[in-house]
Amino acid sequence: MTHPRASIKIDAPLETVWAVMLDIDSYGEWNPFLFRAETASPPAVGNPIVLHVRWPNGKTTRSPERITAIDAPTTENGVTTACLSYVYAGLPSKLRMLSATRHQRLRQEPGGPTIYDTVEEFAGPFVRFAGPDRVTDGFEKHAAGLKKRAEELAGRTSGPS
Repeated sequence: MTHPRASIKIDAPLETVWAVMLDIDSYGEWNPFLFRAETASPPAVGNPIVLHVRWPNGKTTRSPERITAIDAPTTENGVTTACLSYVYAGLPSKLRMLSATRHQRLRQEPGGPTIYDTVEEFAGPFVRFAGPDRVTDGFEKHAAGLKKRAEELAGRTSGPS
């Protein structure tokens, strides 16, 4: 089964990257793939979230999801991690024709960059209609936008005033 994914190194503290990920209202300012997202603020496990997706061909769609994990940054043995996950909640999911869970994981070793990894776990007979290749393209754009935004914020907050 194809599981779209993307990974990128971000030269910013994990906490900065995490703050960008949870600032759902600002997605349109930096995210070319999920150009808009709607959920209660602050995001919480169990909340619905509607993602407004822009595909490589320029077409857009809405993807209803439900937040399943918001694992805030924790540090163990010097390594800091965090995770945001949600599941697809559209009609194909309700008909048990497509299940999809997206995980966005962060990891930072002491003194190193933040590693952002995202994967969508697809299953069901409608997977081919979900377009795993175009999702991969979107995830790569999302990762690049996240990197740019977090590094800009880190530069503003850690540089001279």
